[in-house]
Amino acid sequence: MRNLAGKCEGRGACTRATFGLLFAVCLALPEMLVAQASSTPTPPDLLGQLSQASEALIKKVAPSVVQILAVGYGPLEETSQTEAGLVIGPQRAIGSGVIIDPDGYIMTNAHVVSGARRIQVIIPAAGAEQSPIRSLGSRGTTVEAQIVGISRQIDLALLKVEAHGLSALPLANYRKLVQGEIVFAFGSPEGLRGSVTMGLVSAVARQPDPDSPMIYIQTDAAINPGNSGGPLVNVAGELVGINTFILTQSGGSQGLGFAIPSALVALAYPQLRKYGHVHRSQIGVSVQSITPALAAGLGLPRDRGVIVSDVVPGGPADQAGLKIQDIIATVDGRAIDSLPMFGYSFYLHPRGETMKLDVLRLSTSLQFEVPVIEQSHKVDRLLDLANPEKNLIGKLGILGLDVDKSVADLLPDLRETSGVIVIARAAESGASGASLATGDVIHAINGTPVTSLAFLRSELERIKPDQPVVLQIERDGGFMYLSFQLEGP
Repeated sequence: MRNLAGKCEGRGACTRATFGLLFAVCLALPEMLVAQASSTPTPPDLLGQLSQASEALIKKVAPSVVQILAVGYGPLEETSQTEAGLVIGPQRAIGSGVIIDPDGYIMTNAHVVSGARRIQVIIPAAGAEQSPIRSLGSRGTTVEAQIVGISRQIDLALLKVEAHGLSALPLANYRKLVQGEIVFAFGSPEGLRGSVTMGLVSAVARQPDPDSPMIYIQTDAAINPGNSGGPLVNVAGELVGINTFILTQSGGSQGLGFAIPSALVALAYPQLRKYGHVHRSQIGVSVQSITPALAAGLGLPRDRGVIVSDVVPGGPADQAGLKIQDIIATVDGRAIDSLPMFGYSFYLHPRGETMKLDVLRLSTSLQFEVPVIEQSHKVDRLLDLANPEKNLIGKLGILGLDVDKSVADLLPDLRETSGVIVIARAAESGASGASLATGDVIHAINGTPVTSLAFLRSELERIKPDQPVVLQIERDGGFMYLSFQLEGP
């Protein structure tokens, strides 16, 4: 045993010396603690710092979040159990959106504005106070919005309002998103504009539907009806995703919220703005899932995964060296074990990038670098048939094309092969509230069938400013009405 009081004379002396030292330490301990307390800095107010950081973030992001009011017609609930049949009436949907460009471009969900005849956006007042009293009077500015582009496949829509110098939200790098990251969900749950909740990224890539290539960010930040289209934001104030749907049995938030990743927003935005729709990336192959029966019949080295079933002659994959019956093992180093996983890889590769593929050809592992190209949309092929001057309909702010036999042959899904098809939006729109999108077919104006582009122009010229205009259009295989008023000369 180590000697604590110098050299001791036997065990008893050591014990007395040790006790004496401990007694002296106990007497001095209060003074030691006081001295230590006075010399140790006060612990930081971590909760206060967290609160201040959250307040600063919300103040920064809030001006970029809008409320969307969409009015249209749809089926109503039966008012009486004795009534039968479907009742159609006006419907009003409330959602959220995020300003993505200072010149008035707003991203939201396609389902928020689906079937809308009129869309209004409430833009928050700049520099609005967050104090309880002042926030009650912060109503924002209500403006009319037009649909610039829409993609129902990925559930995104791009709106445009006549405003400039708005506060736009920057996009986060989706590849840097990690599980457990703190995020904030902004929006108008149940119509309560300007709401925000905090949570974590539960999963960076969740696939609720195994038959769909869509992958979502899962979060436990509270998301409810009305949050759709609003932003999911990281602590840097960047857009991580667009809040889209929840999984729930009660109808309210149960911590299972899903958002479209920022990578898809970055891919969709320029295409929706330019074309009005999204082009899917491709490399010129067709693939299908490997089943045990398929593997046994072809003698494949594995009984699950993805196999190349066709290679487009002269396409990027063909030129790179891919062949039918190649098994896709990895894309950019990520293992591919399902068809949706392979399909999702294209969402992360915009045109011009290169996909690095590892494939199995019999028992040989091969590597390929294949350039990604965009798959042409059917409406884009009609642009070659149009003249920007001859096909301009200034009062509607669109380029239109007569639906004749050649056009109908390119669009075999049309229910009515007549009228005028919208092939592009003009830079300057002369219509107020005419939410026409590329691919829409105008079949009638104020109840009169539209037989040609010239007829549509003449009918628009006959309508005086501020008089109502009702267009019957065909969109995505269904008919609907658009009502608005023409602006003055």
